[in-house]
Amino acid sequence: MAEKNLMPPGLTYMAGNITARQNVLGASKAEGARWAKDLGLRKKSSTVFFAGCGYQYANQLECLMSLLRRLDKSPLGVEIPMGLANLQKKLGLDLGSVYVKTATGSMAGDARPLVDMVTVLKKLGVEFGYLAEDEPCCGAPLHFIGLESKFAKNAVSVQKQFEEFGVERVISAVPSCTFALRTLIPQHTKSKIKVEHFVEVVAKNLDGHELKYPEKVKVTYHDPCQLARFLEVVEAPRKVIKAIKNLELVEPATSGQWATCCGGGGGFEAVFPEFSQILAENRARELVATGARIIITNCPGCIMQLEEGLKQLKIEDIKVLDLAQVLITSLEV
Repeated sequence: MAEKNLMPPGLTYMAGNITARQNVLGASKAEGARWAKDLGLRKKSSTVFFAGCGYQYANQLECLMSLLRRLDKSPLGVEIPMGLANLQKKLGLDLGSVYVKTATGSMAGDARPLVDMVTVLKKLGVEFGYLAEDEPCCGAPLHFIGLESKFAKNAVSVQKQFEEFGVERVISAVPSCTFALRTLIPQHTKSKIKVEHFVEVVAKNLDGHELKYPEKVKVTYHDPCQLARFLEVVEAPRKVIKAIKNLELVEPATSGQWATCCGGGGGFEAVFPEFSQILAENRARELVATGARIIITNCPGCIMQLEEGLKQLKIEDIKVLDLAQVLITSLEV
């Protein structure tokens, strides 16, 4: 009853998807893992790559956010449609997922940054597997929403899943998942699994590898909140970028643990779509002011927000790239 009365419908929808289907969209786990079907990753491995929801369903999340922003600016608002979506799910219908699938053609995106991450790690000599459709949801949004008892229950389930597959080390793609797996889940379990973000692993394995971007270009880096503030991973991405020839790194007015937020994460954008869009525009403006032609970051939510910010500023000649995309290009030159 408390959840029903106090939680915004958008967060209720997200939480319900996590608890029922183990991802924020309530989508098929098999479709979400489709990006890796031709990569030859085995399931049984002491080290696994953790893809997370943000990258696997990036196209769909972007589509849903676009819809929510339009609704937020309409007389109808966001809460009534999201409330109806929750009711429909209870009746066995999920029209939200149907809309997303219709708009994008699938419930799974191409997840290109994930493919690039896997390729980069292999080129650096890192050995790992991938649980595919058996990868559990980290449940981080449940914690940030305030549903700690549900998060704790999910944490125990995650730990059990890892133990069943003999997982001892996790290389995580999404900052939010990394924080949940490294810091939050051990608070509710006896987990001793080593958890690292992709960029930390790359930074440790650069020796002996030459990285060169195809052209000389000025770049700037946006620190994701979870990575910089919660995990204090600030130097690793900069070490990687500085190791790439032809890239000139220029810092924005605020960076590191004090970097301005892009306006996404924790379900904020699902509750306050228009405000989230304003914050995205503000951060994009700061990054553009550096004179960089490429904005680099390593968070699917930040990429979506910053691209939206540039769109609102009507800037088309500056790219937002995941660090993995920059790395794969630099390793192949």
